[in-house]
Amino acid sequence: MTVIEPQTQYTIRFGDCDPFGHLNNARYLDYIINAREDHLKQFYDLELQSYYKKGTGWVITSHEIVYLRPAMFNEVVTVQSSLIDRGSGHLMVEGIMFDREGRVPKAVMWTSFAYINLQTGKREIHPEDFMAFADEVLNTGIDFKRGLQERILELRNQI
Repeated sequence: MTVIEPQTQYTIRFGDCDPFGHLNNARYLDYIINAREDHLKQFYDLELQSYYKKGTGWVITSHEIVYLRPAMFNEVVTVQSSLIDRGSGHLMVEGIMFDREGRVPKAVMWTSFAYINLQTGKREIHPEDFMAFADEVLNTGIDFKRGLQERILELRNQI
């Protein structure tokens, strides 16, 4: 069975926090992006480096993030990620940082990626085998066209 919303737990590190012990806003991006990379490897056996070695890969084109509750120094958080849209040369990934139990969202981030040729820097079309994989792991339970604010309301109603 394919995991659509993989999750991993992380401990918030001191060096990632502001003087008040809150996770620095910019560091949320790192935790969520690193979690997605971990999820690709752990749950899907997909190594980004294998694409880079072939001369292609993904670059981030945008982030949209909403901060809901602070993550604190030494707190254990659960980070979940899922693919919520894919196209011939783009991906949209949702990352959510929750409390330890994975119930209360702390931040929700949508990240857009473009698939590019690393030599030319120009967009490429995803290979057919990748698109088959993307279709398999696509989270069809999230309607990204409704927007991030609607998704936030959805998550809040689940608490």
